[in-house]
Amino acid sequence: MPNLLLFFTEPLPLMTRVCNIILPFSIFWYLFTLVKKPGKMVWILFLFVFFDAFQIVLLYLFRNSVIAVDMFLNVVTSNSTEIEELLGNLIPAIAIVVLLYGSMIALAVLSQMNPEILPKTFRIKQRRCSYIGMFIGVVLLVLSLVFTKNFSVLIDIYPVNVSYNLCLAVDREIDKQNYFETSKDFKFNAQSVRDKNEKEIYVLVVGETARAANFGIFGYSRNTTPNLQKESNIVVYKDALTESNTTHKSVPMILSAVSAENFDSIYRQKGIATAYKEAGYYTIFISNQRPNHAFIDYFGEEADYSEFIKEDLPMHANVYDKYMLTKLSEVLKQCHHNKIFVVLHMYGSHFNYKERYAEDDSYFKPDTVTYAEFSNRDMLINAYDNTVRYTDSFLAELIEMLKKQDAMAAMAYTSDHGEDIFDDDRKLFLHASPIPTYYQLHVPLLFWASDEFINQNSDLWQNLNDNKGKAVSTNKVIFHTLLELSGIDTKYRTDSVSLANKAFRESERHYLNDHNDAKSLDELGMSKKDELLFKQKGITYTGELKK
Repeated sequence: MPNLLLFFTEPLPLMTRVCNIILPFSIFWYLFTLVKKPGKMVWILFLFVFFDAFQIVLLYLFRNSVIAVDMFLNVVTSNSTEIEELLGNLIPAIAIVVLLYGSMIALAVLSQMNPEILPKTFRIKQRRCSYIGMFIGVVLLVLSLVFTKNFSVLIDIYPVNVSYNLCLAVDREIDKQNYFETSKDFKFNAQSVRDKNEKEIYVLVVGETARAANFGIFGYSRNTTPNLQKESNIVVYKDALTESNTTHKSVPMILSAVSAENFDSIYRQKGIATAYKEAGYYTIFISNQRPNHAFIDYFGEEADYSEFIKEDLPMHANVYDKYMLTKLSEVLKQCHHNKIFVVLHMYGSHFNYKERYAEDDSYFKPDTVTYAEFSNRDMLINAYDNTVRYTDSFLAELIEMLKKQDAMAAMAYTSDHGEDIFDDDRKLFLHASPIPTYYQLHVPLLFWASDEFINQNSDLWQNLNDNKGKAVSTNKVIFHTLLELSGIDTKYRTDSVSLANKAFRESERHYLNDHNDAKSLDELGMSKKDELLFKQKGITYTGELKK
């Protein structure tokens, strides 16, 4: 069944798609002739039953592609609350899976219980038929290898590709578990060039699932950012793209010197908090997401003060992002250091949108819908836009807090990735799809600085403004820009990637694909609709940067 569905969803030549049906079908046909009771083979191949069920749900959700490595990793890094919220909106797909594979498993049980067995002559005849199918499949496979550009059995034949992706996921999980050993000797050798008695505070705010298309300050027709638009000391980057549409990749890149082009070095490097600590800063990490034993946790726990505010709360506890500001205020009152660096990891605009803000913050109405389907899009957009207004209020309150610190202060805000919300006739929803879309990649990026900072670092502030019209990869620039704003030197800081440096240069933007390869956007197979959206929104498309 998944192979039949993939025939219609995958952008492969007809010959390859036919091969992807005939060859796997014939192999399974052959395997079932090896046992006297077919139910036994169902249990032997039960891993593939799981793959098939997962694949059908994935196709229902994203409309194309096989189960990716990141999909397997998302299963082990997403908390149960997120999974429950998602499953609640996949009822039709789950019903299909239960009907298909539940009935097959029931037949397998009956087969095992049945005293009768398949006659040997019957199995031999079926085996011969499977040989014919396999021969045809192998011929098509060879022709695909010869005539189909970039064809690979490990990438294009189901379920070989899914099995390969599972092996890659296991390898990555093992590498992640060994992180503390492989990174224990890493040092940035970072030093501050500023007077140690100069009071400084820098804040990095990492948003969640916030797409630039719905921010008023980025040109959205609705007034979703009334507070930020009143601030004079803000620089906005409208041509900013993320390098990953998954949290477990994007946020670690934001929190480190790692980018899509050298992502595998993440297993040997430490995060931005360590760089600031080496430079003499007191570091604070506060998250409104639950720990999931991934790199976000590792980099966050490097800070002097680290707290996941939901960690000890009941699984369904709903804490609004502004509680992080309360915690930050408490920590700052007890902190007597001249130099402070803060990371705040929001829950932001993560679905279910309605639960990301209090009823008093419900501005666009009606917004009470919780079930995600195309017919509910208007209410979903209202709720999503309310999450953006809440983020706007959150950042405004943070800025007011920083103004009162009697210190040079600066803040950076960006989001890990965006989100599809049934935006066109493709009816796509959520993020982390194997092939990203415009709405998942175009994210907000902005910097704020205090008057004290601007007065003493007018050159850095001018550079931030001079570079605001350029094409930016958020995961790549945050580390280098923040360190330069903070006056921190290290061999890992690259001036040509810092927005605060006049040497900043646009470079070809990349996307970190499922196999951790850095690909240019025009290599991803994105829809023509997305290419058009990039152009309509004034976003520099990768192909243009090449030229």
